[in-house]
Amino acid sequence: MLNNISIGQYFPGDSIIHKLDPRTKILFTLMFIVSIFISKGFLCFFLIAAFAYLCMRISKISLKFIVRGLKPILFIVAFTFLLNLFLSSGDDVIVKWGVLSITFTGIRNALFMAVRLILLVTCTQLLTLTTSPIQLTDGLERLFTPFKKIGFPAHELAMMMSIALRFIPTLIEETDKITKAQKARGADFESGGVIKRVKAMIPLLVPLFVGAFRRADELAMAMEARCYRGGTGRTKMRPLTYRKADYCAFGISFMLLLVVIALNILNVF
Repeated sequence: MLNNISIGQYFPGDSIIHKLDPRTKILFTLMFIVSIFISKGFLCFFLIAAFAYLCMRISKISLKFIVRGLKPILFIVAFTFLLNLFLSSGDDVIVKWGVLSITFTGIRNALFMAVRLILLVTCTQLLTLTTSPIQLTDGLERLFTPFKKIGFPAHELAMMMSIALRFIPTLIEETDKITKAQKARGADFESGGVIKRVKAMIPLLVPLFVGAFRRADELAMAMEARCYRGGTGRTKMRPLTYRKADYCAFGISFMLLLVVIALNILNVF
């Protein structure tokens, strides 16, 4: 399960999407997310999903890889689905068990929320899989630059976010190693009740947190040894520049957002 988490991983490639400016891809993803949240019908979701699939094909990322990355959130999707299925009110009741009931409205809301969660995670995966941590840091810093006038720590926040994304695969790999080591010593993480399973996680969580703090301390010492002093006065080896492809990608994503808004206004299913 841990190996299926793809958020934070980078999939090297030379596709058009890989070569886009990171600022374009960040804004592209934000428009994707806004389109998903304002969508009121399944037709909008179908258009967004088709557009996301087109991006996968262009970036040469396998659909199986994206689907495998969705496995860790299946529990959240299933929980959200059941919650909306049984707690959505409506007059079109299909089945009723005491205070619980299933309605056509509940089925629609449950499917709607499940698809929304899946699309949100898919869009986030596309961003991190096609953008290296360094590019993501530079892009976030440049986007936050106008807020420096009001004292916003643009460089520091961008660095924190990129380091967090960079260490997700590292911590997952370390968790897998600790789990295998504890199982080799006789630890059981799968049998017993909820309380027993929670207690069994202590031998896993303690070394994981210790290792995370150790890595953070080592990273801080390495940055100090290299006289790191933040973004003031620093130059870039590869300065970010917008190209024609970036403007085209931004225009296409903006058109998708306008189409979703139009479909919502027309109340298209």
